[in-house]
Amino acid sequence: MAEQRLRVVIIGAGMAGASLAYELAETADVLLLERESHPGYHSTGRSAAMFTETYGPAPVRALTRAARAFYETPPAGFISVPILTPRGVILVADATQAALIPETLAAGATHALTPSEAEAQVPILRGERLVGAVAEPGARAMDVDALLQAYLRGLKARGARLMCDAVVTALAREGSGWQVTTAAGVFSADVIVNAAGAWGDKIAEIAGVTTVGLVPKRRTAILIDAPSDSAAWPMLNDIAELWYIKPDAGLLLASPADATPVEPQDAQPDEMDVAICVDRIETATKLTVRRIRHKWAGLRSFVGDGVPVAGFDSITPGFFWLVGQGGYGIQTASALARLSAALIRGVPVPADLLANGVDPADLSPARLLS
Repeated sequence: MAEQRLRVVIIGAGMAGASLAYELAETADVLLLERESHPGYHSTGRSAAMFTETYGPAPVRALTRAARAFYETPPAGFISVPILTPRGVILVADATQAALIPETLAAGATHALTPSEAEAQVPILRGERLVGAVAEPGARAMDVDALLQAYLRGLKARGARLMCDAVVTALAREGSGWQVTTAAGVFSADVIVNAAGAWGDKIAEIAGVTTVGLVPKRRTAILIDAPSDSAAWPMLNDIAELWYIKPDAGLLLASPADATPVEPQDAQPDEMDVAICVDRIETATKLTVRRIRHKWAGLRSFVGDGVPVAGFDSITPGFFWLVGQGGYGIQTASALARLSAALIRGVPVPADLLANGVDPADLSPARLLS
């Protein structure tokens, strides 16, 4: 007798939900629900993602290391363009930030630069303001939209279904499984995956599950004119995350790296944050911002320790958390998806994830209830 296929409903079709649906679809019946009219509208669609192994706490860096192989060599037919392209990152430090240089170097994949060496690579820097810099030449730019679309194509090819305009209005235990009521219909599942991004705790409340303390935080970005020689520059980050600049299609994408707690929403840029961004960029560099080509904001959601949450709820059966990716959700997506798929299937965690230092206990929702 054939083994019964697991029925999984994933709530949220951003990068987290789409990548997990792709991984699960070969061995499970998967329905991917999205509240908006198209996937990736909120955090995924507004990401300025880079692939950098120095970014975030240790569990995030482990997930990033574990994700690199998939992004560098995706499965045949998965995607027709490179996911990663050379960019590099330079983190700059002024006199008040000197203590951050040694701990950034300790994160690995980096080397120190003098102020003049940093300025030579990115001529707009005011080298006289710096005490030093850290380079991560192996950092890469990521094609976020191409990656999301590849996951969406792949999950459909494997038999998973995507349903948009499907706001979840009720979640109820039904026997050993779940009944999911949405604006698009009622569905049943053995497992519910909460990949709802900023709305993750709202979904938990609907299900009667204890929340994990998810806090959505708004981040602002602007596009400004770029010098003609900027295309090959690395991304430029303040070492204390007070601003960043990234070459982007002939322009410069800049942000004040703000993190303002807000309710889940369609985030819009705040004019004060835009002004702060311009001031910080003009203070740290030789740029004069005469025109803002475009401005927007997105949400990055965190739990208290800043580490993503991936695992079954410790109290409510069949409720799986995949939230709290913060600003790391794109670069860690393939590793988080493979880990989550293994946990949902009840099979061993892939050996390459463990070899890169990924520990499921670091990501488990149980850590937040202890």
